[in-house]
Order: sequence, then structure tokens, then C-alpha cells
Amino acid sequence: MTTLLKSATIIDSSSPFHKQTKDILIIDGVISEINDTISEKDEYTIVSLDNLHVSTGWFDTSVSLGEPGYEERENIANGLDVAAKSGFTQIAINANTHPVVDNKSAVEFLINKAIHKPVSVFPIGALTQKSQGVEMAELYDMQQSGAIAFGDYKKPVENDNLLKIALLYAQNFNGLVLSFPKNNKIAGEGIANEGLNSTKLGLKGIPSLAEEIQVARDLFLLEYAGGKLHIPTISTEKSVQLIREAKSKGLHVTCSVAVHNLVITDDALHGFDANNNVNPPLRTEQDVNALVEGIKDGTIDIITSDHNPIDIEHKKVEFSISKSGTVGMESAFGALQTKLDLETIIKCLSDNPKTIFGLETSSIHINQKADLTLFNPEGEFKFSQEDILSTSKNSIFIGHNLKGKAYGIYAKNQLLLNT
Repeated sequence: MTTLLKSATIIDSSSPFHKQTKDILIIDGVISEINDTISEKDEYTIVSLDNLHVSTGWFDTSVSLGEPGYEERENIANGLDVAAKSGFTQIAINANTHPVVDNKSAVEFLINKAIHKPVSVFPIGALTQKSQGVEMAELYDMQQSGAIAFGDYKKPVENDNLLKIALLYAQNFNGLVLSFPKNNKIAGEGIANEGLNSTKLGLKGIPSLAEEIQVARDLFLLEYAGGKLHIPTISTEKSVQLIREAKSKGLHVTCSVAVHNLVITDDALHGFDANNNVNPPLRTEQDVNALVEGIKDGTIDIITSDHNPIDIEHKKVEFSISKSGTVGMESAFGALQTKLDLETIIKCLSDNPKTIFGLETSSIHINQKADLTLFNPEGEFKFSQEDILSTSKNSIFIGHNLKGKAYGIYAKNQLLLNT
């Protein structure tokens, strides 16, 4: 297969063609030529799109796809199509399934379902058996089968000693341990950020302390045990400060933030739209500003869509009894562009997550494998339900003004466009 990308502006700080507009010729999955103009031939697949930009492929580190067990929310086949059309060439799939991905067979099942797709799948194995927080799962066996990290999705490790042992054990094979930042005893039955808005609306609050005390505990355990710790989807100003201090001490800690926690505040709760029920909850403008600053100074390493399809039976209900979660891959790029510059976005969607999760990194060079995201950073639009590609329609961004769009991807010698 030969593909010619016409007049593509390259966004790749490691490439000698960074910020230059070039034609890119790809033959059998490898970049063979980059030049000002490349002649077209009948056998070429020509890609000529308005204001075309390309970067190395984006990697989403927190995606839930339902299958196996919750196919009514989303199945793997459609989920991978959504990922490709949203600009992601690689995704990490959470152990948010039934049965839980806590053994090598379950890991291999996910990988095999995507083997011929342009989007590569990297399972995150459960840290504990059945994600129940009692006994550690078969981490080494899962890693040997393709798991890239270990964590119980949206479930904190409540047993201090268990997390300590996991950090110690995973060092034997350079494993990455995830610990969700929430203390359930403090959070209680809360469903919204504890503050002025939750009080006005009569919603049970989750104080920032519920996150921050867990982050502080995890960092103490990391300092004692060593190893590699990743804290997914932080949401508060104090969490950013704690992780910044830990990094300054040389601890091997990384963290991510969800797009919606970076863009939307708890002011959106007025109206009681259950699509705004997410975990961690939407926080204050002060928290959002601190998260943005944390990305800019390198404290926050990764941005994720935290894509979590929820079926209509659990979303089209009262806010207080709705299930938390939002789909996010379709809206991720457009939402981020309302907050951050393009190069920072690419760094947090591509370079950083691949390095942290141990994936092969790439660059836009001649004779390099083509793993590319195609997009247009310009153009504002209001995100609507018609823009949702997922089976479930629970998007927190419905009605929000976004900027730019993903055209699709070129990966594994396949071109898939959202046009």
C-alpha cells in the first residue's frame, strides 16, 4: 500500500521537519520520502485535507470498552474505530470488564481482538484479583502476555501493605503500578466536589482531602518501597503540589489528568445533567488553573480522555443515582485546544505516555515506521450528540464549544479517516 499525504504540516519536535509543510510518501507502512512536492501516481492513495497537520500517533492511557461483560455500553471493534477516528493509534484498556482482566488469558483476549486493527491495544491488568483489593493478581504472568501496567480501575488500594508489596514485587520486572487517588472513607457517598456548588444544589460532597490524603500516602509508600508509581486522573491543586514536591525529591512518580477535569469546573453541575457525574468529580476553577499549570511545568505528565461509556439506563436517571463516567475520545483534542497550545497537547498525548508506559516511540523521519495522527487544529464548533461515535452517548462535552478536529490515523500500514 502506498499513501501520499499532501501539504501536511508536521508537528514533531524530534523531527528535522518540525513545523514545516511537506508531502509525505508512505510505502508499506514506512515513510520513504518527505519533500516540498512529491508527484502523484495512479496507484497512490492520495490524502489531501484542509489544513492537514500530522504528528506521531496519540496514545490514550485510560480507555474502557465494556467487552467482555458490558457490550451494551461498547464493544472492542467499535471502540477501536472510535479511537482511530478520534486520532489515537494506541490505547490502554482498563480492567473495567466482567470478568476483570486479572490473568494472562484475559490479557491475551484483549490483544487478539485488535490484532488486525490499525489501533494497537495495550491492556492494563488488574492489580488485585477481581479488583477486590484483597490479594495481588498475577502481575508477572500478565506482563509476559502483554499487560503494560497494573491497577484497579477507579478503585483505590485501601490496604497500605498491599500497595507496598506491589511496588516491591513489580521492581523485579520493571512493572508500573497504578493507584487511584481516592480515600473512600472520606469520600463516603459523595458524588460532587464538596464546595459552594454542591451545597447550593444539595449534592453530597467529596472533599479534595479524599484525593490528597491518598496521594500523600501513596508517595510515602513509594519513598519507602521504591519502584514506579503512576497516579491516574488527579483533580486538585494540592495533588499537583504533592506530586511536584515528590518529583523534586527524585521519586519515580508520574501522573495524568482527564480532559474534562482540565477543562470543565463544578459550575457545570447546575442543571443536574448526569453526564457531568465523573470520578474524580469536577472541581473548582482554582483547581483547574493549578492542573493547567502542572501540565505546563511538567508536573503532570499525561492527558487522557478517561473514556468510559455508560449505558442509558445508568445515565438517563437522577444525578444522585447515576453512574459516573463519560465518553471522551471523540472530544479530547477539540476540548484540549481550548486550554493548551498544540505542542504541549501532542507531548502529553504522544511522547510522554509512550515513554512512561514503556511503548516504542517514533518520529517523523525518512525510513521510520509511519505511526501518525492526522488532524486540523483550526475551526471552532459546538460538540453535539451527532459527533459522538461511541455506542453509549454519555458525553460531558455535549453543548460545549471545541476547537479543531482529528481526521484519523495512519498506523500498521492502514489508513482510517473520519471523513
